Amino acid sequence: MAGIFTISLDFELYWGVRDQLSLEAYGANVRGAHQAVPRLLELFVEYGIHATWATVGFLFYETKAALLEDLPGLQPGYANPKLSPYPVLESLSCGDPHYFAPGLVAQIQATPGQELASHTFCHYYALEAGQTAEQFQADLEAAQRVAHRRFGRPLHSLVFPRNQANHLEALQNAGFKTYRGNPPDGLYGAYTEDQQTPVPRILRLLDTYLNLTGHHTYPLPKPQDGLVNLPSSRFLRPYSPRLAWLEPLRLSRIVRSMEQAARTHQIYHLWWHPENFGVHLEENLAFLRRVLEGFKALQSRYQMQSLNMGEIAAQAQEAGA
Repeated sequence: MAGIFTISLDFELYWGVRDQLSLEAYGANVRGAHQAVPRLLELFVEYGIHATWATVGFLFYETKAALLEDLPGLQPGYANPKLSPYPVLESLSCGDPHYFAPGLVAQIQATPGQELASHTFCHYYALEAGQTAEQFQADLEAAQRVAHRRFGRPLHSLVFPRNQANHLEALQNAGFKTYRGNPPDGLYGAYTEDQQTPVPRILRLLDTYLNLTGHHTYPLPKPQDGLVNLPSSRFLRPYSPRLAWLEPLRLSRIVRSMEQAARTHQIYHLWWHPENFGVHLEENLAFLRRVLEGFKALQSRYQMQSLNMGEIAAQAQEAGA
């Protein structure tokens, strides 16, 4: 097997941060994502990149009325009620670009090499207190229904919001084949919001520029109970003017790890949110282009492949058959 470079994107608009950041604080990122997604798709086509777009189910809808008709009977019973997005639905305006993006979802679906996947129906937090496996499965089934109605096909890959991997049996019951897990290093484990502390955040920031925790590459995984776990390798942090002087280190950290995967015939899994590119779009795209140039060099030298999560899972299932 040649080395594999895979990309997954957590496409969530404001649903991903509504319990943490005000619309005033993050609105520019969300609105900018509507320009970032088409530009990313163009760049992926240019470089032959196959990527997985893990999309919140709410984004599929053309109207609020249609969304309200499709709500699952079981909703997350979080102990902390502010985590649930359902109370805010009634106050939404139809077509509000902070919450809906059916045109972008259709554009992703229509672009070669791009896998439309799930980021759950409502941006569900699968480790938070109060929610259950049954509620999670109801959420996933709602995501599958809207995808089937819009595009006539199921979703095969899932990314857990906030990387809170849990309830794997429910994931399989809802028809999924693969998910993005967490690196084995404890710095990147699956944590609830209450478990997040400043020290790991600082260490993860340093790890963006310096190799503190290794490359996080791995061989083609074996399916476990019918599911293929494709852990993340690196979060592509967005451009920061304050840290621009460190950009060469940020690029080197990614390309060296990608080269490790290419040389050892392993997988390197890069991820981010389209909303991260919503501000400083040109700088972020220019940096990503340098990453993709690095991939093309490795493709030429080591025959490294670009595959989306669904394509890797199919290989893993075939190898494990």
